[in-house]
Amino acid sequence: MTAVLHVGNQTITAEEVLPLLTNYQIMPQLLREIVIEQAIIPFTCTDEEKASACQQLYQKKHLHLETEQQAWLERNGMTPEQLEALLARRLRIEKFKQATWECKLESYFLHRKRQLDQVIFSLLRTTDMGIAQELYFRLQEKEQSFADLAQEYSQGPEAQTGGFVGPVELNTLHPALAQMLSASQPGQLWFPFALGEWVAIVRLEKLIPAQLDEPMRQQLLGELFEAWIQKQVSQHLAKVIQKDRVQNC
Repeated sequence: MTAVLHVGNQTITAEEVLPLLTNYQIMPQLLREIVIEQAIIPFTCTDEEKASACQQLYQKKHLHLETEQQAWLERNGMTPEQLEALLARRLRIEKFKQATWECKLESYFLHRKRQLDQVIFSLLRTTDMGIAQELYFRLQEKEQSFADLAQEYSQGPEAQTGGFVGPVELNTLHPALAQMLSASQPGQLWFPFALGEWVAIVRLEKLIPAQLDEPMRQQLLGELFEAWIQKQVSQHLAKVIQKDRVQNC
C-alpha cells in the first residue's frame, strides 16, 4: 500500500483516501470543484480582465494603497498570483454560466416570476383564534391601526415593526402565506387563518413585480448553475459509492 499522507502517528494510504473523503462528507465538495474545473476549461481570461477583477476587489474592500493590499493578502494567506488565479477562476465560471444558460433566462424567468415577485405586507400572529378574530374585526371597522395592534398583540418578531414585513420574495415565505399574498390586492385584509403553529392576520400593502434586470439575471444564472452542479455531483457521487461498495465486497 502506498502512503500518501502522514498525520501525527497515522499513515494514510491511497486505498484509504476514498473512504475517508466519503465518511467525512468531503467527497461532494471535491467532486463539485472537479466538475467545475472541467466545465470551465474552454473559457479563458485576458490579463486586462484579471487586473480589473483585482482592482474591483480592492476597491470593494477599500484597499487603496499597495501596503493595504499587501497586508490584506498576508492576512488571508495569499500571494498576488494566487488572488489573481482565484478571481480568474470566478470570471471563467461566470463565462461558463452565460454561455450555457443566457439563452434560457427569459423563459426561466417567466416560469419563476410569481415566486420572484416581492411583497410588502402587514402581519399579526397569535396562538389564540378568539383574540385573532376580535382583532380582525377591530381592523375591519378601523377602530385601531394594524401597527398598534401588532405592537400590542403580535407574538412574532414583526411586533417590533408594527407588523410591517418586507419587501421579501414570495418564494421565501410559508407556502400558504405566499399563496394568499399572491392572490391579494393591495389593502386586502384576510380573515385569521392557521399558519403553522400560529393564527395569523395578513394584509397586503404592496406587490413589487420581479423584473429581468441585471441583478435578477445574475440570480437566475446562479440558480441554474447550482441546479446543474448539484445534479452532476449527485451522479458522480453515486458512481463513487457504488465503486467503493464493489471493492469492499
